[in-house]
Amino acid sequence: MVTGGARSGKSSYAEDTAKKLGDNILYIATSIPFDEEMKQRIRKHREQRPAGWETVEAYRDFGFHLEGKLEGKSAVMLDCITIMVSNLMFETNRDWDNMDTVEMDNVEKQVTAEIQKLVSLIRASDIPFILVTNEIGMGIVPENVLSRLFRDIAGRVNQLLARASDEVYLCISGIPVRIK
Repeated sequence: MVTGGARSGKSSYAEDTAKKLGDNILYIATSIPFDEEMKQRIRKHREQRPAGWETVEAYRDFGFHLEGKLEGKSAVMLDCITIMVSNLMFETNRDWDNMDTVEMDNVEKQVTAEIQKLVSLIRASDIPFILVTNEIGMGIVPENVLSRLFRDIAGRVNQLLARASDEVYLCISGIPVRIK
């Protein structure tokens, strides 16, 4: 697992790590190109990855999306978990500002269930997985309910993945630091 703040170098470090594992990399992109800025970000990420890497665009149901695609792969890189979390949260239209704690817990349970399915898939595979995520809980407490819920869910998801990972790296200013 590779974590860090925005523009901390985490994706570049994860890509370099994947390249060291071999040429036959499966890249899982979790972004949805919903506006022009996101389309440009996705384009830049595509341009920096080696052309030979196979890409799967998905943020859930990895057992289905990766079926038959793992055999012979050197590694799998998923970028990124926090985008995956936000996509899962926004799958259904909710009144985030007026949500009660029971509904908040249900949102978190749904996200966590999808993350646990990913962990199970990884554990069942003998291929190295490199997961990229954002460390978002190091700033001020967000102003609104949605932002606080996202921060809390992403933080707990990162804890779950860090416990399940063999190695965890924190990238700071382009410098990866092994923390597990």
